Parts: sequence; structure tokens; C-alpha cells
Amino acid sequence: MNRLSQAIVMLLFGGALIKTTVTDVFLRYVKAGLRPFLLTAGILLVAAAIMTIWYELRAAPAGHDHETDDGHGHAHHEPRIGWLLILPVISLLLITPPALGSYSAGQAGTVALTAGDSDYPPLPAADPAPLGLIDYASRAIFDGGKSLTGHTVQMSGFLTPGPDKKPMLARIVLTCCAADGRPIKIGLNGDVTVDAPTNSWIEVNGVYSPQVGTDPVNKAKVAYLTVTSWQQISEPANPYS
Repeated sequence: MNRLSQAIVMLLFGGALIKTTVTDVFLRYVKAGLRPFLLTAGILLVAAAIMTIWYELRAAPAGHDHETDDGHGHAHHEPRIGWLLILPVISLLLITPPALGSYSAGQAGTVALTAGDSDYPPLPAADPAPLGLIDYASRAIFDGGKSLTGHTVQMSGFLTPGPDKKPMLARIVLTCCAADGRPIKIGLNGDVTVDAPTNSWIEVNGVYSPQVGTDPVNKAKVAYLTVTSWQQISEPANPYS
């Protein structure tokens, strides 16, 4: 590809990067904290592409068709296979990939947690208290539920089958991007039956359960929640923890 063609591809790629960042599609690929870096990269790519296009159009003589001469008077067209580079850009613009879900959670063991170095802070004053899955699991396993007892908590995630085929609440935890995602799983027990389909997103209210299970994939401990109520919800804009 000549420089003008490369600049066009770079312009489209930078534009795609900006679009996915401002529309939150990038959250399907990487953590939210990387937004400013992706947006900056997209703007720089677009700026560099525009400058290159402007320079090439000014420098190109009239009637120039971007052919090259081999030194023997034979003109050769630039290879057009280079335009295949635009296909990933088009897919980035047109296709929104699904978030990692139940299948990924079933193939990997739950996140192996480590005990905190200090006491767990009090829960939020709201009733029910909103809590992340990792925070709940840490309190339930390493604090023996002390900071959870007497409180109703509220968590959200997707449903995935447990080793006993009963539904578990899960979310994918990212270190950097979707490629390194690992699930955090919470077992569900109690008299209230959660009967939504696998991969459904739900918001669940419940109270601390002393039951602790073991994930058969990596033998990590799994905390449980006694469900008091639940409702099906839409998948959030940021499905990862």
C-alpha cells in the first residue's frame, strides 16, 4: 500500500477507536480505566492520518495513479491485497461482540481470593446494601460474615450453572482486558428459587449464608448467599468487574 492508502486505513482505524470509546463498546474489550488512553490514541491516529492525506494530496502531481517504476520502464500497480487491512476496522465499526458469560465462567475456576490485612469497613447504609461479588465473597469467607450479619445485600451478575447444576451468580473480573478475564462465582441457596435462564442478568437481594463450597475447576472457595428476592435485569453497559 502507498502512503495515501495507509493514511486512509489509519483514519478509519482511529475513527473506529474513537467511536468504540465514546459509545462504551470498548468495555467489551478492556477495563473502564483505559478509556482516556484509547481515546487519546484514536485522536492521534486521526490527526496523523489527516496530516498525511493532506501532504500526499498536495505533493501528488496531476494524473498520478500511484504506480511504481522498476527502473526498466515498466510501471507496476501497488498490491491491492493491502486493502484487506481494512476488514478488521470495518468489523470494529459494525460488530459489537458479546460479553464473556456463562460458558467462560464454566471453563475457569472462581477467582482465588486472599484475606485482607485489616477489618472490613461497614456496609453502605442503604437497605439493601449494594455490594460487589468480590467484596461479598471476601467478607463471607475471610471475615466469617461478621460485617454481613444483620444486613440485606444486593448484587447483580449473570447466571451460570454450578457443579450441582443449580444456578450461581457470576461476573467476569478483568485484570486488563477480556483475554485475561476470570469469573467470580457466588452460590445461591434458600427457599427462593432463581429460575431464570443461564446467562440471564439478575439483581438479587439476600443475606449472609455460612455455607462455603469449592469450585471443582481450581478448588477455590465459593461463598454462598441466601436469596430473599430477585429480578431479571438488562445487561449493564459495563458487564465486567
